[in-house]
Amino acid sequence: MAAARSTSRRVGRPKTPVLSRELICETALHLLDALGENGASMRDIATELGVRPSALYNHVRGRDDIFDGVRELVVARIDVSCFADRPWEEALVIWADSYRGAFVAHPPTVTLFATRPIAPDAQTSHMYEVVVGALVDAGWPRERVLSIIVAIENFLIGSTLDALAAPDMMDPGEREDVPKFSAAYSARDVMLDDMPGVSPADDAYRLGLDALIAGLRLEFDRM
Repeated sequence: MAAARSTSRRVGRPKTPVLSRELICETALHLLDALGENGASMRDIATELGVRPSALYNHVRGRDDIFDGVRELVVARIDVSCFADRPWEEALVIWADSYRGAFVAHPPTVTLFATRPIAPDAQTSHMYEVVVGALVDAGWPRERVLSIIVAIENFLIGSTLDALAAPDMMDPGEREDVPKFSAAYSARDVMLDDMPGVSPADDAYRLGLDALIAGLRLEFDRM
């Protein structure tokens, strides 16, 4: 009597990764970092995963849905735990530092998401829920908190782009017709020589954020 043929699946690692929305979005983020937005099409993502583009649609609705997921991945790296036990000024600084760091780590996402609406079901809204709640609990009027958040985010977007630019972007070179500008540029270089690890963009960011928080503190005290 012939032995019965086994119908059990072969144990071992599959030839291609098991698809999921998270894997697709992680792959898209990797391609964005490496190639930019034009290198992260549905076909590009499918090729990177070793599947047909049609297979992606079992897990995502399309490219916009993938980019919404990519935003979620980046935002998930932003620390909001500080709002639980820190004064609102300190928490905003920690949040801003974390926010900037998350997007500096993935340069193409800065401009991609700067004007992109948040998806209705986005987890990103939970980040704002935490920040809004902390500011309202601290005493800020409910009608002011979104403007505070947007003001900080506007500053962070510009600061992130600055962090990605060449550090000598403003170098006047050997020009003699802008002596005050040249002297200020040289003086900043001398100052930063005594601040290891601090770039021109980092120094400008810290100065700007401190000024922004100080201005908010003044407004808060006047209420």
